[in-house]
Amino acid sequence: MIVAEKEFTFVDLLGGKEQIGMQIHSGFDILSLSHAGISKSSLESLIEHIGVSKKSFIENVLDLSIKTIERKKAADKLDKRTSSHIIEIAKVVEHAFNVFEEPEKVRQWLNTPNRSLNNLKPIELFEM
Repeated sequence: MIVAEKEFTFVDLLGGKEQIGMQIHSGFDILSLSHAGISKSSLESLIEHIGVSKKSFIENVLDLSIKTIERKKAADKLDKRTSSHIIEIAKVVEHAFNVFEEPEKVRQWLNTPNRSLNNLKPIELFEM
């Protein structure tokens, strides 16, 4: 699980550089990753870090059927649009981990209505 002393990157949240299959050094590398596609196992790694149910995240945030994702193998790549959305979410969660430093505080922030967000939970903004 997550250790608070280490600063996390979105690559860590997606399972690490071995999992995503490339090193990220620039914004162009992020674009390349998005075009190549994020694997199902990277998606599952992010969901684990966020601490929400797989079904809720896939159906509400990604607007996909859980059955569609379940049929995929761990190494199967998701489409460009879905991969881009997942990367954007991972970047926001990366920032939250660097601000709050503790996994439980990040999960609490993501799932608590916020007055400055019009009383929406930050995780609900991922659905928009």
